[in-house]
Amino acid sequence: MKVLNLVQEFERMQMKDSESIKEYSDKLIGIANKERALGTNLSDNRLVHKILVLVPERYEATIASLENTKDLSTLNVIEVVSALQAQEQRRLMRQEGSIEGALKARVQQGEGGREKKGKGKKGSGNSSSEFATKDAGSTCKHCGKQNHPHFRCWRRPNEV
Repeated sequence: MKVLNLVQEFERMQMKDSESIKEYSDKLIGIANKERALGTNLSDNRLVHKILVLVPERYEATIASLENTKDLSTLNVIEVVSALQAQEQRRLMRQEGSIEGALKARVQQGEGGREKKGKGKKGSGNSSSEFATKDAGSTCKHCGKQNHPHFRCWRRPNEV
């Protein structure tokens, strides 16, 4: 009876939007380990398939990359989870809050240090921190955010 309950729980498990890849994979692996302890053989291939099918759409690019570059029948759970976690980390790093906070702190540091030194010198208007503080209120033409000048935007296209 326990095995049937675990199988049913495994089949119904879906990743929530608020859940991280680590949390979701830990739940699936936990259920798989409980099933294995009770004598049922739940293969890694089935776990991989479950993860690839039921993660949210925001991971579609990584899943497509895995499907195109790897043999899914030989792919193990650790490889899939690692690839999805890497994408999740990149997404978290790019989130508006963390980037804006870091850039605002950097602009504020530049204001305090350079403006005092640069007053009265010729060419002090060319300092990049001064541009950053002047343009901090204007909107970036590449991403539309107001916390950095357009020439420091990470979304800036490569100019040749």
